[in-house]
Amino acid sequence: MSELSAEGTSRWYQSLDWTQWKALIASNLGWTFDGFEVFALILTVGAALHELLDPSEYGRIPIYAGAVIAITVFGWGAGGLLGGILADYIGRKRSMTLTILAYSALTGLSALSWNWWSFAVLRFLVGLAIGSEWATGASITAELWPDHARGKGGAFLQSGYPIGSILASAVWVAIGALGPNAWRYMYLVGILPALVAFWIRRNIPESPRWERSNRQRHAARERKRQGAVLHGEDASIVRFTLVDMFADPAVRSRLFLTFVMSLSVTIGYWGVSSFVPSYVGSVAATAGLVAQRWVGLAGLVQNIGALTGFISFGFLADAFGRKPTTFLYYLMSLTLTPIVYLWVQDIHLLLLAFAIYGFFVQGVFSWTAIWLPELFPTRMRATAAGFIFNAPRLISAIAPLFAGTLIVGLGGYGKAATIIGLFYGIGLFAVPFLPETRGKPLPEADTLSPPQEQVPKMA
Repeated sequence: MSELSAEGTSRWYQSLDWTQWKALIASNLGWTFDGFEVFALILTVGAALHELLDPSEYGRIPIYAGAVIAITVFGWGAGGLLGGILADYIGRKRSMTLTILAYSALTGLSALSWNWWSFAVLRFLVGLAIGSEWATGASITAELWPDHARGKGGAFLQSGYPIGSILASAVWVAIGALGPNAWRYMYLVGILPALVAFWIRRNIPESPRWERSNRQRHAARERKRQGAVLHGEDASIVRFTLVDMFADPAVRSRLFLTFVMSLSVTIGYWGVSSFVPSYVGSVAATAGLVAQRWVGLAGLVQNIGALTGFISFGFLADAFGRKPTTFLYYLMSLTLTPIVYLWVQDIHLLLLAFAIYGFFVQGVFSWTAIWLPELFPTRMRATAAGFIFNAPRLISAIAPLFAGTLIVGLGGYGKAATIIGLFYGIGLFAVPFLPETRGKPLPEADTLSPPQEQVPKMA
């Protein structure tokens, strides 16, 4: 309550110190690099496959592209599981440093691909590194930022993704016409983030919450080795975090609901947004315009909209609550998908539509950085956040492949996008059943829900 009172009498950022800002900057930069890499793949996959495939296979490029993106997303999902576990056991800071170094090295190697199989394997490995980074950044930001401003901190972290995508769009606009090897140059740029890993190692503190939890884990393990019978939090903290998540009924219910929400938005995004460049390129070509230029512009305006959407989500979530803000974004994502892909045909109007589309369809992911860390205790926070954010990608990895098949089978993008976009509706119905956490302290002990908290029950 004191934090909320302080917020009412002073600006929210006046309660933050430089340590908290540095942690956010590091987390944001890590996610910025991931956003650059993922959107670079979406922008360049067509050009890469034109070089790596035999000309006789060009007609099947949407299917090959869907496969490469699906493999990357699958790697992202697997990496997210590993990265969350890693962050809960070796620390937030060390985990972040290792994953950024791995990402940089593997991205650079992608530029050396010699056929589509080598390209796909390297993209899978890059996906592993990308997935590992997010849970660490989300956890350390949530653990260091104050309760009244945590929504904004999570939103600023998540905004790194569209910043990276904007940078990727700008770089592609600049180098996309340099010839058949332009896509390789994009991946060579991805080596640069390795420099940030050294800055993180020197300047970012470890999370005090994790350090306390880690000390408790080691103390409980020592008592167990000495023959003591553990109870309560001590019994929970010595369990493997991935097992621990499913041992507590309160945690299990939150896992199920957030998994459904994450799965729906992940399928909706990857199944539809993966083909934005191809769709915009086809509309531009039909209008007699240079497709590559308009693809870059569409990516730019969509990600500017996304950046605004991510940040706005944090301010709305801190002002009105996690539930109503998340519900609004899911509803708009469901509504906008058929509007953009079926009804807007003018290329200039399409750019405006994609700005609004990006605001909601990408901005909706802010709920994961804001709400997820607030639903789980410190001992398993990164594991749970990593699981919910990334495990759905193991399933939704088929979405780009399925969408590519639909596009070919239905003879266009509009109907395919509308079908995939219906998945947003599934997450929409799960939102009301999660507890509101605005302004509340992060859960630390084995009891998640305060006595006064009432969680709606399904009929």
